[in-house]
Amino acid sequence: MSLSPFVEPAESRLAPPRIVWHGICIALFLMVATGLGRSAQAETLSAPQQLAKDIFKELIEINTVSETGDTGRAADAMAARLRAAGFSGNDLQVFKPAPRKGNVVARLRGTGARKPILLLAHMDVVPANPEDWSLDPFKFVEKDGYFYGRGTSDDKAMAANVVANLIRYKKEGYKPDRDIIVALTADEEIGGRWGIQWLVKNQRNLIDAEFALNEGGGVTLRNGKPFRVNVQTAEKITVNFRLEVTNKGGHSSLPTADNAIYRLAEGLTRLAKFSFPVNLNPTTRASLESITEIESPRMATDIRSVLSDRPDPAALARLSANPTYNAQLRTTCVPTLLEGGHAANALPQTAHATINCRILPGEATEDVRMALVRALADDQISVTHAAQAALRAPSDRNEELWSAIEKTAAEFWPGAPVVSVMVPGSTDGRILRDAGIPTYGHTGLASGEARAHGKDERVMVTSFLESGEYLYRLVKRLSERK
Repeated sequence: MSLSPFVEPAESRLAPPRIVWHGICIALFLMVATGLGRSAQAETLSAPQQLAKDIFKELIEINTVSETGDTGRAADAMAARLRAAGFSGNDLQVFKPAPRKGNVVARLRGTGARKPILLLAHMDVVPANPEDWSLDPFKFVEKDGYFYGRGTSDDKAMAANVVANLIRYKKEGYKPDRDIIVALTADEEIGGRWGIQWLVKNQRNLIDAEFALNEGGGVTLRNGKPFRVNVQTAEKITVNFRLEVTNKGGHSSLPTADNAIYRLAEGLTRLAKFSFPVNLNPTTRASLESITEIESPRMATDIRSVLSDRPDPAALARLSANPTYNAQLRTTCVPTLLEGGHAANALPQTAHATINCRILPGEATEDVRMALVRALADDQISVTHAAQAALRAPSDRNEELWSAIEKTAAEFWPGAPVVSVMVPGSTDGRILRDAGIPTYGHTGLASGEARAHGKDERVMVTSFLESGEYLYRLVKRLSERK
């Protein structure tokens, strides 16, 4: 799951961006360079763009919901396209480690002068209830300048683009100085057991690389203009805690003060007033420092205060009130599921809640659990979790990668700074980092909204096509000596 670290904050939308002066130039550049005029969309698609769109459509219309869909079918479909382009043998492999679970790994051979690059994307998606959507979530629909469908932004746009680009390199006879590996995985949305975890454990040699490009870092738009180009170097760790209260229960006609539901509710009320302390790591500190150069004056002043040795409490309160910035400042925990009782005419014997925590890199799960215990302030509320999460360190800045990103981004979004960020969600990148493969979330997909995992998920047509060309140029820049 990839949640953009900086979807445009509501307050910031009121502030005029400092890059408006070249907005017209950007628009003209994009229309000329990529043929994205909406009124002539069908007529102006180049062959590579049409291929990427066709692959995107095919992926969206395969139901790959993690628990009930079929990523094995999606893996077969992508392998068929790659096989038709000339990939075969050890350079194209499909793995199905469990029913309806599939991964595909493809490799474009280079000279071997340098260690490979891994391009990673996941094919599974979260559930989508058709009754909740305005459109069929598993039907690829182009409407009003957007592509709609479950997984359009998370993460089938990237999957389609990296497959289309690998085919494009093959057709061109491109010979990089390092192998280019594409891995499409299952199960990212539910922990990666039969996806990236399985590949790392069983096929590590096929995906070993100097570094990986993954989901998690797009281009933030403000008022429709490029505001910042994100490179995700760190991510929070997801841990679900179970809160539970039990008692003897009884007949509902004889209520008592000691009610499991009341007790849990009172604890949750106390938890709602609790915030974890600010804890900035090198990634979030550098990210916030960069933002001060492009944010609105008041927001920039508040950020500088929070970065100082003696933060102004009022500034911290204002910044914390913004969910986007709050997620960068601290570990967050929020109740997401609530259950209690067993019959309408019986006192509840149990009541429990799921608390979804997004833990900062380097913070221990047990420390977070104990903080929850203190906030709940009731020893009758047990707090447990399934497993101890690893303390995953951020990826170090790779200067070659950064230089290539800055040069390529300037060709597409001139004036928008390249910024290192931490995503509040989690991705397959956490597994790769633990395995010793530095991973950077960077897609080139521009957006000013957050619909991943939500109703009517979509991406702009222009952004999808632009992202494909951006990744094509970036990977080339990273795989050939000048």
